[in-house]
Amino acid sequence: MSDWYKEMSFYQIWIRSFADGNDDGIGDLYGVYDKLPYIKKLGVDGIWFSPIYPSPNADFGYDISDYRDIHPDYGTLDQFKKVLNKAHELGLKVIMDLVVNHTSDEHPWFIESRKGKDNPYSDYYIWRDKPNNWNSLFEGKAWEYDESRGQYYLHIFAKKQPDLNMDNPKVREEVKGIMRFWLDMGVDGFREDVINFISKKEGLPNGVPFLPAVNGMPHYKDGPHIHEYMAEFRKVCQEYDCFQIGEGPMTTVRSAMKYLTGQTKSLDMMFSFDHMMADCLYTEYVHRPFSLLKFKKALSKWQYALDGKGWNALYLENHDHPRVISRYGSRHFWRESGTCLAMSYLFLQGTPFIYQGQEIGMMNISLPSINHYVDVSSITNYHTYHLKEDPERRLHRIHLSSRDSARTPMQWDASANSGFSKCKPWFYVNPNYKRVNVEAEKKDPDSILNFYRKALRLRKSSKTLLHGTYHEHFPKDPNIFMYERCLDDESYLIICSFSRLPVRVRLPEKFKGKTGTLVLSNYPGKNKDQGRLSEQIEERLNEMEHKAGMFRPYEARVYRFKD
Repeated sequence: MSDWYKEMSFYQIWIRSFADGNDDGIGDLYGVYDKLPYIKKLGVDGIWFSPIYPSPNADFGYDISDYRDIHPDYGTLDQFKKVLNKAHELGLKVIMDLVVNHTSDEHPWFIESRKGKDNPYSDYYIWRDKPNNWNSLFEGKAWEYDESRGQYYLHIFAKKQPDLNMDNPKVREEVKGIMRFWLDMGVDGFREDVINFISKKEGLPNGVPFLPAVNGMPHYKDGPHIHEYMAEFRKVCQEYDCFQIGEGPMTTVRSAMKYLTGQTKSLDMMFSFDHMMADCLYTEYVHRPFSLLKFKKALSKWQYALDGKGWNALYLENHDHPRVISRYGSRHFWRESGTCLAMSYLFLQGTPFIYQGQEIGMMNISLPSINHYVDVSSITNYHTYHLKEDPERRLHRIHLSSRDSARTPMQWDASANSGFSKCKPWFYVNPNYKRVNVEAEKKDPDSILNFYRKALRLRKSSKTLLHGTYHEHFPKDPNIFMYERCLDDESYLIICSFSRLPVRVRLPEKFKGKTGTLVLSNYPGKNKDQGRLSEQIEERLNEMEHKAGMFRPYEARVYRFKD
């Protein structure tokens, strides 16, 4: 298989909140079609669609009832083909979400399976007379009793998301058929949802009792037949030269390497969660302030481990995480922290993914009551954790953690409903839309949107930034994330301050005395500077005027060096 994905960047669309093209308050493929030029102008090379299949929306699309059609809310197969063809005309690849750990309980397979033990779909799911002690990640216990069958079925996620029995070869053939259906239509690959969960340990033993949230995970993460099953799916993709990226919850570098390298290679990239733990991923359970040291350590660990062996998936936001400026940045330094965060990851070795709204600095929403939230995990967590706290404090935890914050309607302009729809949207619009929106940022040369455009253009213009080696400087500095990318006689030095106060920046020994060109900065008026970096860094801070030796709050710069 070719590695065309290595020089690309992707834009993730969570369609329900992207753009409403038929004015019913729900985002759809008609809206996507209209916005394809915007996506192209951003500078990305591909689109990843979160699920757009028919679904009862218990988990907003990740509970699929038909893998070979389009949800009526979003359009039709014909409209999808129009989007696909237009995207390809614009030079954009298109990848689909492949969700095969579970289906909806309204999928025809499950409807048949629950009828009894003597039908062709009986073993498509995991049934037991007596459940083990596993808890689900979304909704109570991992087992739900079904009256019609008289047994319990396994659901690692919500009750309406029964787990498929991937040990059944017929199920694996169904998966391969689904893949071929979309590949034959012309899609370019798949993002494979919680793919490291699809093989369960034989016998389904009890989980660890003192880890209630994830007690069964050791028995279904990276299970005994995972690489055997993944190899089957890989063969399908090799027929089409398509691209596969997996989501690997709680995966380690060591386990990820088995998916990304060697004889068991079955994925081109894997989304890992390590760098999302810099404030504790499960913020509704326990929240800690953002730690730059944890963030840097996680990123560098993956950069060093995969260098020359595999390829990194780079991301800061997606449909499952709260907005990153609200987590890792600052609302007081909104533009500065949003652009600093962009620079911190866009120039790492790997393929960047940008989630809708991230490129304009969308932030978390704070709703007045748990009854205003719709995400099943947020509602469950509110009623599960810290029940001795007062409701206001528990609600604050949801404000910090809810996936709903990533799913507010896209903020296109300052008109009613943020330009997302001409009628009332399906979910609440963030009140800051009059300030944070695409149209306003298009007009501001120093906006977060225009910074993303510049950064993606710079990244794509440089073989060094695409393929060069990675090295971090001053890993124990609590304020500065500094790394370099090197290829042949060229180097780029990326410096990002995560401090809300001015801080002094040290210069690595290898760059002292060398002349570097400042090619990108997130503060206005700095992008064309050139000079001897060592002299700039060593200047002192004048009390009345900023000097280059000090970095202002969330200041970030890229210097280019040529030997």
